[in-house]
Amino acid sequence: MRAAFQGEPGAYSEEAGRAYYGAVEMVPCETFEDVFLAVTNGTCDSGLIPIENSLAGSIHQNYDLLLRYALHITGEYTLRVRHCLIGFPDADISSISKVISHPQALGQCAASLRKLGLKTEAVYDTAGSVKLLKASGDPTCAAIASRRAAEIYGMRILREDFEDNPENYTRFLEIMPRPRIFQGSAKTSIVFTVKNEPGALYKALNAFAARNIDLTKIESRPLVDKTWDYLFYIDFTGAVGTEPVDGALEELGRSALLLRVLGCYPRFRDELQQKY
Repeated sequence: MRAAFQGEPGAYSEEAGRAYYGAVEMVPCETFEDVFLAVTNGTCDSGLIPIENSLAGSIHQNYDLLLRYALHITGEYTLRVRHCLIGFPDADISSISKVISHPQALGQCAASLRKLGLKTEAVYDTAGSVKLLKASGDPTCAAIASRRAAEIYGMRILREDFEDNPENYTRFLEIMPRPRIFQGSAKTSIVFTVKNEPGALYKALNAFAARNIDLTKIESRPLVDKTWDYLFYIDFTGAVGTEPVDGALEELGRSALLLRVLGCYPRFRDELQQKY
């Protein structure tokens, strides 16, 4: 099996994939759309994409790609993101003056960076920042990335758990050409749009509230070519093909201008969910 992810080897997406799949070939892709293309054209059997972070919020580009491509969400995984400050093998924190990484990682470590008085520079990827660091040969520069990225490029971890807030989790979605059949606790993801008129969204959501269906995520995205109209992405507990989910979708379908089920998949029970 071959699974696509965005980023360089050592990226958090690869780490999530190794934990989710186990022993499969993880295939790096330059962009998120390249992941969708790899699954669509059969280069890879599946892909794993980040969809939201507990601190930084949603990855909007991937919501748009879920609508653009005719793929199915077939699973989810939540990764606890642990940032490491990484330097050359003989480096010391006292000698570091600049840190490079993805903008999101720099933002999640902002207080730690300020405390050390370090300048920052944004680059395209966390694992890629370690690759760039090694190529630069600059011992006064460090990177923020995963432990695995440091191992891959033969660099030294100067400080672990460098993030400001330990409640740092990223949720990933598995995408495949065909839906999977499974049994057990399920989650379903849909996208829909309704007329831009008073009460329209309230009526749409009432289809779920009236049936006591738990909505776990709501996201809106602009509707292309229709200014100030929106698509609504919803995750909720329950499986298509069972009641009350089918009843809710049938009711929503009577008023929705567009309704598409993006996927029905096993619900991942992670350590964050178990805390609350």
